[in-house]
Amino acid sequence: MTQEFKATVILIFTTIFAGLGWIFSKQAIAELPPFAFIGTRFVIASLLLVPFCYKSLSALSRQQVINAASVGVIMSGALLTWVTAISVTDTLAEGAFISSLAMLFAPFVGWLLFKQRPIRMFWVSLPFAVLGLGFLSLSNGYHHSPSQIWFLISAILLAFHFNFNAKYAQTIPSLALACIQLMVVGVVASIASLLLEQWPETISSTTWMWLGLSTIVATSLRYVMQTVGQKLTTSGNAAIIMILEPVWASSLSVVFYGDDMPIGKVIGCGLILWSLFVYRGGAKLLERRLQKSSL
Repeated sequence: MTQEFKATVILIFTTIFAGLGWIFSKQAIAELPPFAFIGTRFVIASLLLVPFCYKSLSALSRQQVINAASVGVIMSGALLTWVTAISVTDTLAEGAFISSLAMLFAPFVGWLLFKQRPIRMFWVSLPFAVLGLGFLSLSNGYHHSPSQIWFLISAILLAFHFNFNAKYAQTIPSLALACIQLMVVGVVASIASLLLEQWPETISSTTWMWLGLSTIVATSLRYVMQTVGQKLTTSGNAAIIMILEPVWASSLSVVFYGDDMPIGKVIGCGLILWSLFVYRGGAKLLERRLQKSSL
């Protein structure tokens, strides 16, 4: 088994776990307050990562801790808006594809913050994404769903997180960076829950099960597997495989909840998926051609 094949298998399972995370989250917040769910989930997930990175954590400078925590604050905003969208959405499939647009928003944010001009394939793929969003919004006539807006805000915040996370990942070990971010998200969400939410008097064992699966499988295990997979392959290959996340999420939502997917929404999701593939796959193909031409 080659290293590339191992990476592919690991990352495919990572996307499956990520897709399952949408279902676990939707099931858990049927009884748990959304912010309380995020707070509990991410504090526990952070603690589960500590044994794998405690040496790296103890070696961090004060500035590195501050940098990692600041990225965690951005991640908090993205996840709190995401779970708000999850709590009010009628279809997870639509939300999964809107959230995946963070990958296309990221170059805009990088251009704005760090003067990094987007690659050519970004401009080629962008019209497909815009058209896909249009199909999602207009498939049942003109309307604006609150969940669509929340998912879109979450995707924009995730694009900011992606850029700052990539910047600080150059100087901070990946698991230590993740551990701090997860803890910050958990603390911020817990504070928001204490201020804005009221816990139910009783919580069923089934809901605790969904919370446990979401924490262990969709957060801690998923991130560790993603980190391992990314170390075994190039970032371009990893990014293309990670495009599968919204595909799994939408497929599982149809199976679990019988989500309504009229032809307009199917076309919209397909266009968004195609735009992501063009952006990542096209960039990789262009890079290969340039390498061949330089030989």
